Amino acid sequence: MYTAQGKIDQGALLEEYLPMVRRHALALQVKLPASVELDDLIQAGMVGLLDCMSRYDTKHGASFTTYAGQRIRGAMIDELRSRDWVPRSVRRNARALDEAIRRLEQKLGRAADEREIASELEMELDEYHQLLGDTNGGQLLPFEELVAEGAEPSAEDRAPPSPFAALADGEQRERLVAAIEQLPEREKLLLGLYYQEELNLKEIGAVLGVSESRVCQLHSQAVSRLRAKLAD
Repeated sequence: MYTAQGKIDQGALLEEYLPMVRRHALALQVKLPASVELDDLIQAGMVGLLDCMSRYDTKHGASFTTYAGQRIRGAMIDELRSRDWVPRSVRRNARALDEAIRRLEQKLGRAADEREIASELEMELDEYHQLLGDTNGGQLLPFEELVAEGAEPSAEDRAPPSPFAALADGEQRERLVAAIEQLPEREKLLLGLYYQEELNLKEIGAVLGVSESRVCQLHSQAVSRLRAKLAD
């Protein structure tokens, strides 16, 4: 990783860590609409990687690989934030979906199935599936903050905790765990494969025996269920 002069070899570093950048980009795909290009995420991740070279210090208490992974993912999410890529109509639809699930599951006393949710929204099942695909990206950042573990490796890099990040502490963390336990088994498994096993879209689809687009739909539905329960 270093040149004969003792300086970091940027070319060698980029080549060594490109697979990590791509892995993080693929992992984010499960929660993004199709309009977000994989190459754009990879480019943002590479910028984050280059930033690591000037900022990394062994005093951070983390290895360069650990530090780089956090920076790469953070750079990708910052890029998504800066674009504000989700139209207002999609945000409205996401809120309507959350409210429909909350209302229906309170009435039923159990997890509603897809046909019941579609009926509550006065939609055909195909329309509902399209809605799930469209709203998937609109739920990325709040839920990402809610389930995130740990923080950036140094105090000066940390931003004040968002309201969603604060929810992950104490009693609300217990509520989140309880809400996950009430999910249908397939959606619970999907979240475990993504957030714990860190599988990407294609890998999750292979485990569940469904297409990649179906993984996105199920993820969107699971997150809406959780958001509805946590809003109660």
